[in-house]
Amino acid sequence: MQPFIQNADTENWHDFEVGSRREIIALLRGIAEKKQGVLVAPQEGEEIAVTTLLEVDGDAGTLLLDQPADAAQVQRLLGSSTLSFETSLDKVRIFFGGGRLQPVLHNGLPALKMAVPDSLIRLQRREYYRMATPLTNPVRITIPMPAELGGGQGVFPLADISVGGIAILDNQFLLGDTIGKNYVECRIELPDLGNVTTSLQIRNTHDITLLNNKTNRRLGCQFIDMGRGAAAAVQRYITKLERERNARINGLAR
Repeated sequence: MQPFIQNADTENWHDFEVGSRREIIALLRGIAEKKQGVLVAPQEGEEIAVTTLLEVDGDAGTLLLDQPADAAQVQRLLGSSTLSFETSLDKVRIFFGGGRLQPVLHNGLPALKMAVPDSLIRLQRREYYRMATPLTNPVRITIPMPAELGGGQGVFPLADISVGGIAILDNQFLLGDTIGKNYVECRIELPDLGNVTTSLQIRNTHDITLLNNKTNRRLGCQFIDMGRGAAAAVQRYITKLERERNARINGLAR
């Protein structure tokens, strides 16, 4: 599984970033008090662990996590220098990153300690929530290519989707990196829901280096002039992905 938040995503979601230390600590304490489940994954790994926040020490700038029961998971987490966390508070999704964990004891039981994050992402509006699309059998978009880019049609996999836009992976660098460029009559193939057609505007681009040292380009795109029917189909697909994802999480938490 990909990390919950890519570096490019934090740029896309800057409007939802919380940088106030007091507010960050208050949010983390709220999560701890409600014993809200927290998902954690190494940035470079696929293993997801389920934990909870035990304690937030604002003076020391640390937080304690319940140690997962699976010893192999614990070792993977302890061996990672960068971690991704996802949780929620009062139905608001919260994401943050962390550095190395340290094994400690809390009330005589094994726990994990880390520094309070410098910032976190709080997604308050559902329409801006981006759902990662499947890595296997990916969702694809067909884009009519303008003459200056060779003409014809390009087919690209999606990295994520929201009702406001999508992220495209362009490993052949066919689309260029021009911010503000529009592509019309683009067709997204939504599994089990058919195709939707919309225009796109490139809002940001980010070149990423994969684990195999190959380079890929991620383009954040905004939907333009999308019809109500198409928008409703995208929302239904996001709901479907969310339902499937929650089912997987519930299975991991048992």
